[in-house]
Amino acid sequence: MTIEIKDLYKQFGKNQVLKGIDLSIGEGRIYAILGPNGSGKTTLIKSILGMVIPDKGHITVLERPVKKDWKYRKKIDYLPQIANFPPNIKVKELIHMIKDLRNSPSAEEDLIQLFGLGPFLGKKLSTLSGGTKQKVNIVLTFMFDSPLIILDEPTTGLDPMALIHLKQLILREKAQGKTILITSHIMQFVEEMADKILYLLEGEIYFQGSIVELLEQTGAPDFEHAVAALTITENHAEDS
Repeated sequence: MTIEIKDLYKQFGKNQVLKGIDLSIGEGRIYAILGPNGSGKTTLIKSILGMVIPDKGHITVLERPVKKDWKYRKKIDYLPQIANFPPNIKVKELIHMIKDLRNSPSAEEDLIQLFGLGPFLGKKLSTLSGGTKQKVNIVLTFMFDSPLIILDEPTTGLDPMALIHLKQLILREKAQGKTILITSHIMQFVEEMADKILYLLEGEIYFQGSIVELLEQTGAPDFEHAVAALTITENHAEDS
């Protein structure tokens, strides 16, 4: 398994964000982590990345326990929802900086060409549109060859052609046996890409399975309505 999580708990103040998460994520598949705001998605991802320290539980990534072992992160490529880079740094300087920090073989030239970033390499990040910044972030994520890729809202700001290229990249990485975790509010994108759905509600895994299984469980006419039905079902359970 790429990721093994056992009995994971995390509390911030009085808010119990994760409540006994048990999860096994295998190789060579695309997993979509879904759920409403406040469901624990971000905390779960940051726990996997070692950016949040759980109160209880155990996480193994690529057969290495994450506790007190930062080196496993070098085998993860991560695209954050909001990447806070210095605004006055140029695109080419940022790429070189990340390459130096990772100190790993990289293949950015083809990606720069694929997303049409050549004319922007000498420009400062502060001058770029949101969509162009996202293309830069995608290049920074995919230019390394890591077995685990985590993408937090990767489609934000992308034009249709860039979105097609992103989908192609994700499928290419999957074909190489890599594991990919995705969070997204764009249900059409999730439906096209995901092999498995993990739906979180109130810090617990409320559904885990394929899209076909989700449709069968909810009886919904399509994927978007099936996801909505999970939230409605939970809300009715709380009210009863």
